[in-house]
Amino acid sequence: MADLFGSSRGAGGPDFGQLLGSKMRWILLLLVGVVVMVSSSAYTVEAECEGVVLRFGRFLGIVEPGLHFKLPLGIDDAIILPTRRQLKLEFGFATPGYTNPFQPGKQQMEEKSMVTGDLNAALVEWVVQYRIENPREYLFDVRNPDMSLRDLSEAAMREVVGDRTVDELLTVGRQEIEVAGLARIQELARRYQLGLKVDSVQLKDVNPPRQVEASFNEVNKAQQDRANAINVAVGEYNKAVPRARGQAEQTLSAAEGYRFKRVNEAEGDVASFKQLFVQFLLAPEATRTRMYLEMLGEVLPKAGQKVIVDEGLQRLLPVLPLQALPGLSGQQSSQNAATKNLEGR
Repeated sequence: MADLFGSSRGAGGPDFGQLLGSKMRWILLLLVGVVVMVSSSAYTVEAECEGVVLRFGRFLGIVEPGLHFKLPLGIDDAIILPTRRQLKLEFGFATPGYTNPFQPGKQQMEEKSMVTGDLNAALVEWVVQYRIENPREYLFDVRNPDMSLRDLSEAAMREVVGDRTVDELLTVGRQEIEVAGLARIQELARRYQLGLKVDSVQLKDVNPPRQVEASFNEVNKAQQDRANAINVAVGEYNKAVPRARGQAEQTLSAAEGYRFKRVNEAEGDVASFKQLFVQFLLAPEATRTRMYLEMLGEVLPKAGQKVIVDEGLQRLLPVLPLQALPGLSGQQSSQNAATKNLEGR
């Protein structure tokens, strides 16, 4: 190479090797610069995200998922936000393997310690699920919006729990507390323009403090026993009262029927007596005799067998069949036994 380019150097001309080397360095630097600019200007937005493009730190626009390009050398900057991913904040506990750095709280015991409306202490654990709705507000209107959402969520839940009793918190009022807490957190998020949309609030474990857990369980057991006793009493009431009402209605119906019967009989007797009285007025003697005979016809069959003897009749006993008369057979048998005893003596 030296022999090849020696003539030019000896003639006082420029060194061709040095010139070629300097050009190659510039070409290499240019290629490296191009590669760096292309790599720094291309970026990819994932499917669950959106990209916020900034130019010299000022908001320029929002891009959809896919491959995009921006001006290099720090002129444009792209911030990728998971706008289509469900995020959550946990209060009072932490789930292992979380990806959101704001998901667990730093002071979990203090977060879940609350006082209810009836001045009872409770340990309340809950979850807030949210999404990034407005990337521009999320990045520029509020400093650290995730922590702001955590703080206002805790404040809202303390307000809602403070308006309820501990029984509502543990049993029938859980859904109502979730709905009221969600509405309150959404209102505060809109007021402070966090750029976040709160989707749901879920109560997890609600327990009394460990210091009073035994007494609290005893109170709950007593309340359950009271509720069971009330249910048993209501069941007995529902069985006894309808039965008593049915018996009362049956008695009233029987009494009403008896009343109608007696009234109708009395009215019939009155009508018969009136007719008989009219006949009596027309023929008193004949009516009196007919009534007498009719009465005898009703009474004598019920009196049994009777023997009517005239006062002047004598020596009736040998003739009368006394053994055939009812009530006299036992007396006659006793008399015959007495006569036999006398003869034997």
